[in-house]
Amino acid sequence: MYILFSFIKGIRILTEKGRGERMRSKRIYKRVLICLFITNILFLGYYFYHYIEKHIPDEIRLLVGKQESFNFNMPLLANIETEDIGVISVNDSNVPSDEINIDLNQPFTLKSSQTGNYDVSLKLFGLFKLKNISLDVIETSKLIPCGCPIGIYVETDGIMVLGSGRITGEDGLNYEPVNNKLKSGDYILSVDGKTLNKKKELIAEIQKCNGKDVTLLVRRDTDEFTVNISPVKTASGSYKIGAWIRDNTQGIGTLTFVTADRQFGALGHGITDVDTGLLMDVKQGSIYKAEIMSIVKGKGGEPGELIGMIRQSINFKIGTIENNTLQGIFGEIDSEFLNNQYAKPMEIGLKQEVKKGKAEILCTIENKVETFDIEILNFDISNSNHSKGIVIRITDPRLLSMTGGIVQGMSGSPIIQNNKIIGAVTHVFIQDSTKGYGTFIENMVNNLE
Repeated sequence: MYILFSFIKGIRILTEKGRGERMRSKRIYKRVLICLFITNILFLGYYFYHYIEKHIPDEIRLLVGKQESFNFNMPLLANIETEDIGVISVNDSNVPSDEINIDLNQPFTLKSSQTGNYDVSLKLFGLFKLKNISLDVIETSKLIPCGCPIGIYVETDGIMVLGSGRITGEDGLNYEPVNNKLKSGDYILSVDGKTLNKKKELIAEIQKCNGKDVTLLVRRDTDEFTVNISPVKTASGSYKIGAWIRDNTQGIGTLTFVTADRQFGALGHGITDVDTGLLMDVKQGSIYKAEIMSIVKGKGGEPGELIGMIRQSINFKIGTIENNTLQGIFGEIDSEFLNNQYAKPMEIGLKQEVKKGKAEILCTIENKVETFDIEILNFDISNSNHSKGIVIRITDPRLLSMTGGIVQGMSGSPIIQNNKIIGAVTHVFIQDSTKGYGTFIENMVNNLE
């Protein structure tokens, strides 16, 4: 009897223990499900946010008096805030309110009767604010597309530091005077209070130190500061500070457009230092007539190149560079060059007008501007990369046979679609020279405003 009772009690204990383990397993299972649910919600939210960032730009431009169509197909409500009642019309109707609501889940049109800048607030389901958009209404703009090669020469605003190195002193020891004091991308502005314009001036001032420390005024990004450097005397008797420096650069590119009031844009991307890859601070520069002498065809892994001769003399100077930006170089063109342009002014095409499919580029291969067929494969209207918003492919058999596709020197070639200038060629795909990137023309025009 005692044995039977003990046996039953043991079974009861095991049963209760099994029930407890099952309850514990269920609690763990529920927690896992809850964690997975929260993770999925966070992932979907993160994905949706970045999807919006990619497909809805931070800036939207309209041409005054012209209706533009949009179709974002997203469950968002946009609020346009304006005190100018009746200036903006939505879907062909003037909205008599200082707060215009637009359902971005449906196609819609916008039109403004006057120029201006307006704030647009995006809300998910009209409740949760996600981002702000700048709506700019600008004057109708026409540009003269070019496509001709240009020689580019620029001088840096200060002496650019490329890097640093070791110096062997007259005692046979190695020194690094500028180590942890200067870095790539710095600009040396003066030595001991004397303003510098050329690197030879810096070298000359260093030689005058007679072993004493020199004080350099340096610009790093937007900040200016001074550093004391101890030049090292070498076995040859000269003094050095161990900094690799540059004060100018030159090359071949393509002129994108000129305007009726003698402004120009070229390249579609900024002039960067070949060693550091950094955008160069330009003090002054010029563009010259250039002649294409030969072509190195591009192939997989090796970009090609237009090899040209720059006629760098006052007689062949055609313009002055005033700004070097991420969207290209800009400045003033000479009147004589502008008067010799035979291309007709062309309307600009805004981002929302760009379509996948056939398009053209203007460029010079055999010493005359010609039109070549391309295909627009994709485009990104967000502001994630100003110089790579359009993906193109060269389809013209003749251009492919001559260059293999996009080559260095073609940067700035205007992209034409539906009789509008919509962009400029900027980069080539290293592994496939038939493909490359372009920038939207409105990114370049923005630097003229």
